[in-house]
Amino acid sequence: MNWHIEPVTKNKKAYLNLLLLADESEAMIDRYLERGEMFVATAGGETVAACVVTDEGNALCELKNLAVRPDRRRQGCGSRLVQWLCAHYREKFREMQVGTGDSPLTVPFYEKCGFTYSHRIPDFFLRHYPHPILEAGRQLTDMVYLKKKLSASRT
Repeated sequence: MNWHIEPVTKNKKAYLNLLLLADESEAMIDRYLERGEMFVATAGGETVAACVVTDEGNALCELKNLAVRPDRRRQGCGSRLVQWLCAHYREKFREMQVGTGDSPLTVPFYEKCGFTYSHRIPDFFLRHYPHPILEAGRQLTDMVYLKKKLSASRT
């Protein structure tokens, strides 16, 4: 199937329903959407995934949102998009980080993509979201950060 990734520079909110699959709070998405670079992946002419990456300074970028349509999950769309992002940003950034809930679904996904544990922010989801965030039957409390080196040549 024909796979294509393209930047979204205008009307990013048109993809809000997809982004909300990865971050349930529109208010939180609003905090990074316009300052981040957004990309969508299409396959067979349909949008299958979207992501937002921000520049956090000191040669560090952050994958703030990675959403894959439910009917396209576990087909390699997310890992393929992460691989593309790492290649796309390796000349501009030294490392990429991602913050996620301590979930048995997302942490292993990012580890398979080459990310390793960095640190955690206790009670992040309890403090920043107005309602409990549940994933795989578990309430998320802490934000877990993982990092991946993008370029060995940058210091």
